[in-house]
Amino acid sequence: MPFSGVEGLTARQPGTIGGQHLALREQVLAELRRRIIDGDYPPGQRLTEDRLAADFGVSRNPVREALRIVQADGLVTSLPRRGAMVATPDASTVEDLFAVRESLEPVAARLAAARATPQDVAQLRRLLDEGREATEQDDFSRLSQLNSELHLTIISVTGNRWLASVAGSLYLHVHWVFRIGAAQRAPHSWQEHIRLVDAIAAGDSAEAELAARDHVGAAAHAAHASILDGATASRGGEPDGSGAPSAPDGIPLHAPGVGSGAQDA
Repeated sequence: MPFSGVEGLTARQPGTIGGQHLALREQVLAELRRRIIDGDYPPGQRLTEDRLAADFGVSRNPVREALRIVQADGLVTSLPRRGAMVATPDASTVEDLFAVRESLEPVAARLAAARATPQDVAQLRRLLDEGREATEQDDFSRLSQLNSELHLTIISVTGNRWLASVAGSLYLHVHWVFRIGAAQRAPHSWQEHIRLVDAIAAGDSAEAELAARDHVGAAAHAAHASILDGATASRGGEPDGSGAPSAPDGIPLHAPGVGSGAQDA
């Protein structure tokens, strides 16, 4: 199934990128996206070409190209005199993201319920089991990947190429937003996924559509709350123990390296 977008941005490869025999540009881009989305480079972290090149074991040229692409993705922003920094999802970004999800996911669920094969249902059940295990282990990076993979699997089951055509870019950002608030959201999200998959497995299109709509609504509420909490912290809310304002799941809104003399990534 076509999940290269999510798997590519989350796959962990051993060693440096420069030591792998794959297309260098794609390797650098996938690894940069993964590190941003998984919080290795948190919101507010400054990204310099020299440090990224050293991190990845490559020259500055593919790093420069990757930075341009992730900036176009909306994962990185460029500020005068400060250069490239990991973006912080704001209320407008979250609102636009969920406006699309609220339209797309109920349709996908309804079509999947009508078209899912026993093999499709088995795949969805496997993802549910893996997500439950990741939740129990507090493995939020893995859980975030599985969250996107589950939704992309449902879209794949529909066989609708128009839904699939917008899914890759959309779920890049879904993955990012989910990861930031995963510690608070994960247990609720996975219970909602069980209801959704049960409806698809039963061939109940109406219930699947309703389950998807309820799920997206709950996710939107949680995401907006996370953004509000992060904005409150950035104005002087409770610190996370590091001295930096904190977003959900302990991710600094502004990395300690920015303006503090610590080393930037």
